[in-house]
Amino acid sequence: MAGTTIEWYDFFIYALCAGLVFSTQFFRGLGQDSLIISFATIGISFFFRPVGAALAGHLGDRLGRRAMLILTLLLMGVSTTLIGLVPTTDSIGAGAPVILVVLRIVQGLSAGGEWGGAALISVEHAPPNRRGTYGAYPQLGAPIGLLLANGVLAAVTAVTTHEQFMTWGWRVPFLLGVLLIAVGFVIRRRVEESPVFKELKGSGRQPRTPLAALFKNHWPLVAAGTLLFAANNAVGYMTTGGYVQSYSVKVLGIPPTTILIAVMIAAVGWLISTLAGGRLSDKIGRVMVYRVGFIIQLVWMFPFLALLNTANVTLVVLSLIVYSIGLGLTYGPQAALFSEMYPTAVRYSGAALSYALGAVLGGAFAPVIAEALESSTHTVYSVGVYLAAVTTVGLIVTFVLKDRAGVSLSDVANDETETVGTGVH
Repeated sequence: MAGTTIEWYDFFIYALCAGLVFSTQFFRGLGQDSLIISFATIGISFFFRPVGAALAGHLGDRLGRRAMLILTLLLMGVSTTLIGLVPTTDSIGAGAPVILVVLRIVQGLSAGGEWGGAALISVEHAPPNRRGTYGAYPQLGAPIGLLLANGVLAAVTAVTTHEQFMTWGWRVPFLLGVLLIAVGFVIRRRVEESPVFKELKGSGRQPRTPLAALFKNHWPLVAAGTLLFAANNAVGYMTTGGYVQSYSVKVLGIPPTTILIAVMIAAVGWLISTLAGGRLSDKIGRVMVYRVGFIIQLVWMFPFLALLNTANVTLVVLSLIVYSIGLGLTYGPQAALFSEMYPTAVRYSGAALSYALGAVLGGAFAPVIAEALESSTHTVYSVGVYLAAVTTVGLIVTFVLKDRAGVSLSDVANDETETVGTGVH
């Protein structure tokens, strides 16, 4: 949880600043398209997540989960700190956005490989009847990271003038990443390797090319996992990707500090519902919890946007809290579900790639699509139609994916040659 919190703090800080800062500091020369291009740089990094997932998955299935946890943490931390030092376009010209995008790509590589290791190290240590609960803790890194990112930005905007914030204040949250790296590194060095992986390594049954084995025997599971996470990620990236914050400030006229605090409150709701979703999945199954979460997302989508449009702070906070419940229920069981979908020999590759590809399909350009839809239709409800459609796809997937809660994670009981028939109806 500590490690994923640091990873997502770093990742979200960029997404939030893309809407509030980067469009003017790095992409101002693009005129009216500067905001859309700024949001697009969030999406570019997502295309490198599968690369990071493939690399970390291969090494994680061959060398172990623990080593990847440390490597991805350091990669994310260094790139985030360097973003806080990049000169603006006014200082070095066209080189500024190029450097910014390169560092964002490095963040994408790290994020693509990080989650799989964190999820597996938690779930593979868990008792069979508590995998949902154990697996929910690395999931908490996302809402806590969002909480920290919004909190630090809110604090900086509160103590600086608009000019000071745009000049140097926005760099502070990135530079604070140095402290977080140190904390995370100390914690992750003390994590023991997964007992399930130790068993696999001792058996000598590791495939030379886990990725090839994954796609040969389990590609329908990868497709199902991708669509499932895409439905959660697209909806989640309205807040984590900065769209709601940008829309609230630039269209509704809500002060930046106010909307950041509102999202912080919602992040607490997301945290609670994520943990509840993981625990509930131990009682009624992963798939059933997903269905409930997706239905909440669908039912609340348009009321959420209507309350947001009132620009009334109380109603905005209420709308975001309910919005976060659906997100948490479709996020909390994810680590356990993805871990139980794949055999040990390809589990890191399978879980990481399902996650990374789902992020590309769902979250990569969700803020860009939302911004483009709202700008072209002049109504935020067009964004609601888009998100409702994506959620519906995720809901459909829950009816073709088998729930394998409690299945043995041992490689002996879950052989690498096992076909997808055990995971998809």
